[in-house]
Amino acid sequence: MATVTTENPQPHLSHLDDQGRARMVDVAHKKETSRTAVAAGEFVTTAEVIALVRADDMPKADVLATARIAGISAAKRTSELIPLCHQLALSSVKISFGFTESTITVEATARTTGRTGVEMEALTAVAVAGLTLHDMVKAVDPGASMNGVRLITKDGGKHGHWQRDDAEDSPDSVAAPIFESSRSAAVLVASTGGARGTRPDTTGPAIAAWLTDRGFTVRGPLVYADADISAGLHDALAGDPSLIVSTGGTGVSPTDATPEATAALLDIDMPGIADAIRTRGTSATPHAVLSRGVSGLIGRTLVVNLPGSPGGVKDGLSVLDPLLDHVLAQIAGGGPHDE
Repeated sequence: MATVTTENPQPHLSHLDDQGRARMVDVAHKKETSRTAVAAGEFVTTAEVIALVRADDMPKADVLATARIAGISAAKRTSELIPLCHQLALSSVKISFGFTESTITVEATARTTGRTGVEMEALTAVAVAGLTLHDMVKAVDPGASMNGVRLITKDGGKHGHWQRDDAEDSPDSVAAPIFESSRSAAVLVASTGGARGTRPDTTGPAIAAWLTDRGFTVRGPLVYADADISAGLHDALAGDPSLIVSTGGTGVSPTDATPEATAALLDIDMPGIADAIRTRGTSATPHAVLSRGVSGLIGRTLVVNLPGSPGGVKDGLSVLDPLLDHVLAQIAGGGPHDE
C-alpha cells in the first residue's frame, strides 16, 4: 500500500480561502511601494509579414501603433478582464517591439505605486497587443501565432526583485529568451514626439536591425520623451544587457538630456568611442561636432549614445562595427589586450 506523507504540503494559493473557494485577496494591510513588472511574448509569422510591418505597408492602419494602443488600453482594464485582480492606478505602461526574420517580439513594462503588483497588467498588455497584431496581419498570414507570453521581471513589495531564469523556459518553447548573457542589447530612443506617437521612430528600428544582424538578442526600441530619458536608461538596464545603444537627445537644445543622464550612471568613462563617432560624422557635416554623446560602462553594460539623425546613427554604427566584439569580450573578461 502506498504511504501518504505530509512532508511537502501543497503551496498556499492566496486566491483561495480556507474552504478552497475563490476570493479577492485583501491587501489593505500591505504597504504602498513602487512596483514594476516586465512581460514579453513572441508573435510568430512569415518573413513577408515582417517586411510589410517594418515598411508600414499592411492593408490596415499602422500595425505597431495600433497594437501598442491596444496593449496599453488592455493593461488599464485588467481588473475587468481577470476577475480577481485589483484595480490599480497605473503610472506608466510602455510597449516595445523588436524583430527577427519570423517574429515580432512584444514587451510591456507596467508601473504603479500601490499595495499589489502589476504582473497581470504587463502580461495582459503583451497578450492583447499580440492578439491585435494577429487581427492586423491575418489577411496576409492567418496562421500567425502569439507564443511564450511570460513574466520577465518584477520589482517591489515584500519579495523585492524577481527575475526569470532562462532555464525556467521550456526547451521546446518557440520563444527565445529576451536576454542572452553575452549577446544581449537594448535600444533606447530619446524622442518626445516618438513617445507621444506624433513622430515616427526610424533610428531605433535601424539600430535594432543592425544589432540583430550581428547576433544580438535585442530589447526595444524603448522610446522615451527627452525629459524622461533617465527613466529610460534604468528601463534599458533591466536584465543587465551587455550593450545599450541610445539615439537622440545629444544636442544642445533645451530638452536634450541624454549625455547628462548617461554620465550620471557611468562607472567607467570611455570617451574614445564618442570622439570617434563625432570625427566620423564630420566627414558628412560639420554639425557632427555639436553632438555631446558619451560612452562608457555602467556595471558591465557598455552604453553608447548616438545622435538622433539617420546619418548620425549610420556613422556611429560604422564606428562600432569593427570594435564591438573586441570591447565586449574584454568587458566579459575574455578578450585579448594586445590587438
